[in-house]
Amino acid sequence: MHTPASHAQYRPQEHAQPETNPVEQIRYEVKKAIVGQDLLLERLLVALLARGHVLVEGVPGLAKTLAVKSLADAVGGQFQRVQFTPDLVPADLVGTRIYHQASGEFQVSLGPVFTNLLLADEINRAPAKVQSALLEVMQEQQVTIGRETHQVPRPFLVLATQNPIESEGTYPLPEAQVDRFMMKVLVDYPSPNEEFVIVERAIGATPAIQRIVDPAHLIALQQQADQVYVDPSLIEYAVRLAAATRQPADVGLGHLARYLTYGASPRASINLVLAARALALIRGRAYALPEDVTGLVPDVLRHRLVLSYEALSDDVTPDVILHQVISAVPVPAPRLPDLAARTR
Repeated sequence: MHTPASHAQYRPQEHAQPETNPVEQIRYEVKKAIVGQDLLLERLLVALLARGHVLVEGVPGLAKTLAVKSLADAVGGQFQRVQFTPDLVPADLVGTRIYHQASGEFQVSLGPVFTNLLLADEINRAPAKVQSALLEVMQEQQVTIGRETHQVPRPFLVLATQNPIESEGTYPLPEAQVDRFMMKVLVDYPSPNEEFVIVERAIGATPAIQRIVDPAHLIALQQQADQVYVDPSLIEYAVRLAAATRQPADVGLGHLARYLTYGASPRASINLVLAARALALIRGRAYALPEDVTGLVPDVLRHRLVLSYEALSDDVTPDVILHQVISAVPVPAPRLPDLAARTR
């Protein structure tokens, strides 16, 4: 049985004062509503700074939606939530042309994708034609309706959630759609200590989340992430990691070839470097280190591997393969010239 005294060491860490770093202030605000889920929150912040999209997967009740909504409150800007259902149509997302009889003209009614943060809740509950409606806006940050192209507000991020335990009434995301997401983050159950605080907060008053930045400030932070130094050896490291999933024999993992139908695309190595830059900035550095790349490999690559039926029968998951790839590819020792000048 858990008593309040057993959680005394847990609470002070949650309520520690935020640092002056705006990213840390955002994290602090979100932690007012979210208990635990540190990895999820860090990956959401990485996506914000790296201009990526995130697919969050976990069983119901793990605060996936609450985490995204709390993050939207902390970073300001426009926020839209779309509950994906089987009867949704593409026009419900991107908008459509409406005929006005009085003027005799068609006018465009823009859909909820015209926002800064779009939460696509339970994205696998809508059919493929609806899921594919997000392809253009996720890649090009624009929507074509009829003959007109409309730009979405900047910054623009899609945060999608899906439930992995149900198959009835769901539609698996196509590989082309999944590849548009920078990361796929898996959310696990909280620890007993964390769950105690979750219940305690649920029966109390809901804390208000303050807005820390606005869209213009967030764009400035994104530009700051663009300036993070990445040594060429780290770029080569990211390429070798992605290539090892396509040709595992080249790194001494020939036994994995029968489990892989398709490896990670070049988009994986690109996103690995972009995410590593953002993670380095979150960790207070103006330069990326190998651990920034290595730590992101499962999240950036797991959804880009297409496994064979043999992998499914042997219960081999993408994470099992990726952990072997990480162990097989040598970690470089990057050169960091003018280190003092680059350190913030």
